[in-house]
Amino acid sequence: MSTVEQSIDVDVPVSVAYDQWTQFESFPQFMHGIEEVRQLDATHLHWRANFGGHVVEWDAVIAEQLPDERIAWRSTDGKANAGVVTFHRLSDDSSRVMVQIEHESEGIMEKVGSALGADTHEVKSNLNRFKELVEDRGRASGAWRRTVEHGDVQR
Repeated sequence: MSTVEQSIDVDVPVSVAYDQWTQFESFPQFMHGIEEVRQLDATHLHWRANFGGHVVEWDAVIAEQLPDERIAWRSTDGKANAGVVTFHRLSDDSSRVMVQIEHESEGIMEKVGSALGADTHEVKSNLNRFKELVEDRGRASGAWRRTVEHGDVQR
């Protein structure tokens, strides 16, 4: 498994950054290669991506979600990956978004790309596009503020 860790400071309150990140179906707007994310229910997602002409699909579960703090996930089939996004208050009007992703490289091209840092560059580029999206808008396009523990939505 390869691990990528990146962060970015955004000029919006932590609640705005978090709320926008919970809008999983908007990920294709800022994540290169992601064609579709379908939210199947409160904790399950179906992803479709196109990496260099190679279409891959996988399902994922939100294992943990704490409003304004963190979202953790893992794939349940298809492309092996897992990670966590954490949200940190820097001031009333700024926050830091930190991403840690573990993924399994498939095939020689992905393995070479990972070894050369292509996946790290891609995550950083995606975070830059997220920053542009959320700062230009100044607010989140929606929100989901429930807590998830061990894959179960808490009441």
